[in-house]
This record gives sequence, C-alpha cells and structure tokens, in this order.
Amino acid sequence: MNLSFFIARRYLFSKKKHHAINIISAISVCGVALATLALVCTLSVFNGFQDMVAGFFTAFDPELKITVREGKVFDPHSAVFRQLRALPQIEVWTETLEENAMVQYKDRQAMAVIKGVDDNFEQLTSIDSLLYGTGRFILHDEVVDYGILGVELVSELGTGIQFVDPLQIYAPKRNARVNLANPSASFSRGHLFSPGAVFVVNQQKYDAGYILTSLAFARRLFGYGTEVSAVELKLKPEADADVVKKEISRILGDDFSVQNRYEQQADVFRIMEIEKFISYLFLTFILAISCFNVIGSLSMLILDKREDVETLRHLGADNSLISKIFLFEGRLISTFGALAGIVLGLLLCFLQQRFGFVSLGGGGDFVVDAYPVSIHLTDVLLVFATVSVVGFLSVWYPVHYFTRRLLKR
Repeated sequence: MNLSFFIARRYLFSKKKHHAINIISAISVCGVALATLALVCTLSVFNGFQDMVAGFFTAFDPELKITVREGKVFDPHSAVFRQLRALPQIEVWTETLEENAMVQYKDRQAMAVIKGVDDNFEQLTSIDSLLYGTGRFILHDEVVDYGILGVELVSELGTGIQFVDPLQIYAPKRNARVNLANPSASFSRGHLFSPGAVFVVNQQKYDAGYILTSLAFARRLFGYGTEVSAVELKLKPEADADVVKKEISRILGDDFSVQNRYEQQADVFRIMEIEKFISYLFLTFILAISCFNVIGSLSMLILDKREDVETLRHLGADNSLISKIFLFEGRLISTFGALAGIVLGLLLCFLQQRFGFVSLGGGGDFVVDAYPVSIHLTDVLLVFATVSVVGFLSVWYPVHYFTRRLLKR
C-alpha cells in the first residue's frame, strides 16, 4: 500500500488532539456530500423532464421526417422516392402538407397551421391516445372534410369539442396578386366540420396552433397538385432508426433533410440542455465553496500533526511525501463526501420515482403531479468526476502552501 495514502487514511479516522478537528472534518464531508446530492438530484430531474417531453413528442411526431432543404414543398413521386418506398424497413409511409391559414368560427378568428395528412396517419402515430371527445379520428367522408383541432385552439375559437357550424379556413392563393378592389378574391376558402374530438399533446406548439385534416383538402386550399411539405415514416419494430436514416440520406442526397424525433424538436431539447448545463455550473460553484471547509480542516490537521511530521522527517521523509499525505487526506474527504452524496442522491431519486413525495403543486394543473426523475449513469459518473476534480484543485495549493510555510524546519 502507498505509504502516504496509508498515513492519510489513519489521520482521517484517528482521534485528533483537538476534538474540533474531528468535527470540522465531519462537516467537510457533509458539505461535499450535500453539494454532490444536489448535483445528482438536479440533473436527474432535468433528465426526467426531458424524457417526459420526449414521450409527448413520440405520440405525435413520426420516427423519421423527410423535408426539402430549400423551398417549402416537393414532389414525392419522383424516381428517387419510389426507391425509398421499396426499403424493407419502412412500415408506414405518409405524405403531409403544412401551411399557415386564418381560421374563423362565427365572430372569432385565429391563425393556425393546417396539416393535411394521408388516411393512414392513424397508423403512423399514436394519435388515438391524444384524442378527447365522443368522436373518432376521421379526416373526410363522401360529403365533407373534417378538422381535428388542438385543445387550446378550441378554447381560443370557442368552438367546443363538437361544433355545429363549420370552420371557415382562408388562405392566400398561390401566385396571385392581391385585388385591392375585391381582396376576398385573392383568398381560397374552405370549410371543415367537427368529428367530435380534439387532440391534447400538452405542448403549446401543437395544442394552440394545429388543425389536422385530409391531405386532399389541404392541397385544394393551398393550390397544390401532388406536392407535399414532408414525408413521414414509421419503421418496422426491428429496424434501427439511425441506420435507416443514414440510408435515406444517402439515397436522397444533400437536397433533403432527414430528421428523427429529437431533431424535429431540436429547439426545445437544446433549451433544456442549456438549462441543465447552467444548473450544473451553479451547483459546481456551490461545491467549490463547500470545499473551503476541506481547506480549513486540512490546515488545522497540519498544525495538529506537527510533531508527527517531525518524527517522519527524522525517519527520512521529505517534503514531497509529507505534502502527499495531506493531499491524500483532502482527496479522501472529497471522495467520501462524493460517495455519500451519490448514494443519498440516488436513494432520494428512487423514492421520488416510487412515491413522488416532492410535488409540483398547482392543484392538478400540470401534466404530472410530482417532479419526474430519470437517473442516467453518465450523469452519475460526471458528478463523481466533478467532485473529484474540484476537491483536488481546492486542496492542492493550500496543502503546498501550509506544508512549506508552517512545517518548514
């Protein structure tokens, strides 16, 4: 066993001449442990929110989405897309067309995104799990087209889940100049009826601004023929999404973008990652402050062990060995604090997952009642590495200073 480590371990657990040193050492371990616990719990809560949001997107967004890099629409019936349709990993192929339009119901108006989808859209996503009302997912029949609104858009327009009067949809005509004498002639107009259901994604982007309807209606309204704004794909269960994405990107080339679910919501997840990183920096700063207790504990221990140091010097120990002893002492305090904090943090996270005793409040206004928690091994390793590095850096200079100034012959 390393001699300096052996002596440092004895110093950590042995009784000191001054009882206050033992108390300060215990406080140092507790301070590091509490900062470590806060890091573990905070990062796990951010992971929980990310996983929760990802679950919401999974129910609405496709596994893979193909869009054009320049422009808004493209023709999905070219030879290259016929080659894509033949890929064996694809289970559902859905064409969609999205455009902004003005929606009017009686005397209320709002801007919304009209998303026209194929009839197999229900097979592409778990849309049934998002529907509320007595109706079902239906886009059109032989007579009329139907529109399924987001719940917040329903509230803004005042339609209710089952509205009697049709929605009036207005969109500017393509390649048409505005007729100042008769502005209404420059707009296409359509009507959507209620299927008796609305969708709730619990994301304002969708709930407050989207209307699902048939692809044929969207093409008529916006003046398109066979063009679409995106092709959305569902893969077979055994397919690897990353591998299929690379294959599709290779076939289509640089003119098209292929995105998975996380890339489709990159802005949301980027914001959450930034928030998580800022929280990590703040808590690391608090950890550094808590390490000042370790410095105080080491300085008092150095003074307390002056006689032992002289004995070691008489036995042949040099300043390097003595410095290593107290450096190991500081590392041991940081390590024990880190391990204790990680264990307690994981225990609290487990209890929160199991019982949800820390609630969000709000009387049921939130999607979940308690803070969601998700433990990632990489975060636990990051926390341990952070505590180890900060603990070492915080004691390195003080140890060298005190051993040179206070223990010189």
